[in-house]
Amino acid sequence: MATTLNDLIETLKDGEKGFRSAADDVKDVGVKTTFNELSRQRAQMAAELASHQRGDDAKSSPESGSVSGAAHRGWMNIKSALGGGEKAILDEAERGEDVAVKAYEDALKEPLPADVADVVRKQYREVKQAHNRVKAMRDSWKT
Repeated sequence: MATTLNDLIETLKDGEKGFRSAADDVKDVGVKTTFNELSRQRAQMAAELASHQRGDDAKSSPESGSVSGAAHRGWMNIKSALGGGEKAILDEAERGEDVAVKAYEDALKEPLPADVADVVRKQYREVKQAHNRVKAMRDSWKT
C-alpha cells in the first residue's frame, strides 16, 4: 500500500506544480482560473492521501513530485517560451492528466484497505472530471 499511495501522492504533487506553472504561463483568464483551481485541488488530494499513510510509510512520502513530473513541467515551460501559447499548454496539461488517470487506474487494481480504496475511488472520479475539463478546453481552443 505504501508504494501505491506514494506513487499517487507524487502524481498529485506533479499535477499541483504543473497546473500552477501552466497558470503562470497562460494569458486567458478562464484557463488561468481553471489551472489554479486544479492546482489547489491536487494539493488537497495529496494531503488527503498522506493522512491515510500509516507509520513509517508517511516518512517516505514524496515531497516534491517525480523526475518525470519535473520534465513534464519543463516541457510545458519550453512550449510556452517558444510561443506555443494556450493551445500548446492545454495539449501538455491534457497529456499530464492522462498520466494521472492511468496512475489512479493502476492504484485501483492494488489491494488497499477499504477506507483507502474509498478515497482512491473518489479521487479517481475527480481526476477523470479534471481530465475531461482540460480536454474540453483543449478541444474547443481556437487556434
